[in-house]
Amino acid sequence: MSIKLKYKTFILVLGQWLFSGSIIGIVVGSATAILLNTNDFLGEVREESGWLILLLPLGGIVLGYIYMNFGKQRINNTLHDAAELNNLVIDGVHGKKRVLRRMGPIVYLGTFITVLFGGSTGREGAAIQMGGSVAETINTFFKVNMLNRRIIIKSGISAGFGSAFGAPITGAIFGMEMANSGKIKLDALVPCLVASFVGHYTTTAAWGVEHEEFIIQAVPELSVLTIATVILLSVIFSLLSISYCKLRHGIQTVTEKIFNKNHMKRAFTGGMIIVMLTLLVGSQDYNGRGLDMLEQSFKEDVPALAFLAKLIFTAVTLGTGFVGGEAIPLFFMGATLGNTLHMFFDLPLSFLAAIGMIAAFCGGANTPIAAFLLAMELFNGEGVEYFFIVCLVSYLFSGQNGLWPSQKIYKPKSTLYNITNGETIENAKKKKNS
Repeated sequence: MSIKLKYKTFILVLGQWLFSGSIIGIVVGSATAILLNTNDFLGEVREESGWLILLLPLGGIVLGYIYMNFGKQRINNTLHDAAELNNLVIDGVHGKKRVLRRMGPIVYLGTFITVLFGGSTGREGAAIQMGGSVAETINTFFKVNMLNRRIIIKSGISAGFGSAFGAPITGAIFGMEMANSGKIKLDALVPCLVASFVGHYTTTAAWGVEHEEFIIQAVPELSVLTIATVILLSVIFSLLSISYCKLRHGIQTVTEKIFNKNHMKRAFTGGMIIVMLTLLVGSQDYNGRGLDMLEQSFKEDVPALAFLAKLIFTAVTLGTGFVGGEAIPLFFMGATLGNTLHMFFDLPLSFLAAIGMIAAFCGGANTPIAAFLLAMELFNGEGVEYFFIVCLVSYLFSGQNGLWPSQKIYKPKSTLYNITNGETIENAKKKKNS
């Protein structure tokens, strides 16, 4: 191939990535703006009308009906189920399944139902799935080949994450890191970067969405003792993420078995449990996204067991078939646990909340690079040395657990794990238990 032809091919491919990334960013960024604004509105409605929590079981029936009747499609003799949520997007990246184009609208409607009636959930899950849905639409329209289809889906993930959190650099890396624990393929860098930045600026500049701000009031001086303390805390936070993942997937496994994968019955039961838990706690602080208490944990004391309450509420909500993101709940758990640990460790309150927030997310998502970059973007580069340690330790100590069973383990975190490279978390667990 001549040099001239090589450059022509390079420019053509680059143009394709810039075009597809921009289109995905604009569409997903706009859809994310709608998601964030609508969720804020529905959350305010629920807070002003506390009785809406009593309708959560009925909301579960409606949600289950939608997924059972409109969320499934058989393609090439393989059943594709939108109820698999982020796992279906990851399978789309691996080429095992197709991301359903109807998945985005369905998950948005499901998230609105969950938020309005008081399920404990986040937002990035819906944004990522909308990103995957938009990417699949582009793949189908332009008849993209299999290799490039996967890259386009990654850029959809980047657009969703970057626009949902106002973190475009993190979004770009997250799209490449989410599907593969221990491996990043940089062939998707350009479209992921473009999609994430375009999505972010579409959400903020074009639609005027303002993201939450978390401020670290003080960062401790670097010392051997402080580093040792941060390492210990990171292990504790990683155990928190493990506990959440195991409980959430355990509830899903049990309820699917009991109700024979009947989504309506599962969600109705989960809604009843959330209603009872809410009445037992006597507060709706742990319903919805819980952003108020999350922000409060950086400034003043919160209930000592707030992290445990949120863990249980979220695990029941998502484990029984309601939908939404898990990043915000993990932020909440980590930050409030850090707030509680302030009683035992002589470190600044906001610093403990910050490292707890990032460590819990990192341990659950298995994305240490994205988690580190997220800390840099959210906290304006404060405490860079500590967050590097936090992400590394949390990632290693969380073991082969995670939010998404379809995530592939390309390199086991330790030689202690007898896992074949390229195994999914789900299959690794099955082999361990067999």
